[in-house]
Amino acid sequence: MLLSLIILYVITLIYLSIVERFRNYASIIAFQGWILLGIALLRLHSLDWIELSFVILETLIFKALIVPAILMRVIKKTKINRVRKSGSSQFNALLLSVAALAASALATYYVADSSVHMMFFGVALYALLSGLILIVLRSRIFTHMVGFLVIENGVFLFSMAIGVEMPLLINTAILLDILISVLMLGMFMTKVDDKIHSVDSESLTHVKD
Repeated sequence: MLLSLIILYVITLIYLSIVERFRNYASIIAFQGWILLGIALLRLHSLDWIELSFVILETLIFKALIVPAILMRVIKKTKINRVRKSGSSQFNALLLSVAALAASALATYYVADSSVHMMFFGVALYALLSGLILIVLRSRIFTHMVGFLVIENGVFLFSMAIGVEMPLLINTAILLDILISVLMLGMFMTKVDDKIHSVDSESLTHVKD
């Protein structure tokens, strides 16, 4: 079951590289939240019930519910719809994503460590690279925010790799979850005016502090 969830998570990362509509981004982020919830339940079942309950509640509330809701609110507020192409086709983005997956698998093979769950390590590394690809290839700031969320999920998966032995890492990842959620809400609700319909990263240079 755990392997199936990991594979499903990898598929969502590949799909992220080719989607065109921002609503699809929000849906995928929500779906990833539910996948990570299932992974946490299966991976961390040996933790103290208080710590496990905290991880489960945080993953459910922030990753699966609050963050996707914020993304959908931003989409409605700014009336953004489709990803603007910025010199790279979807095919090129897909190729980069597959290359990142291969590089992650190769790195996992060479970094193999008995104290680390290497499957989680490889998927976490792929999530980090996928987030960077979104940020580099897309010009719209909304896509950049999605990229940061994907990277944050990668950090969460890194904590899963050795979380059973070091539960403090899980708590650190949770705090990062909450911080990212609050920053995202504050950024879009106070800094990005609903009149900025282009929502390009270049537009942020004109937003006054």
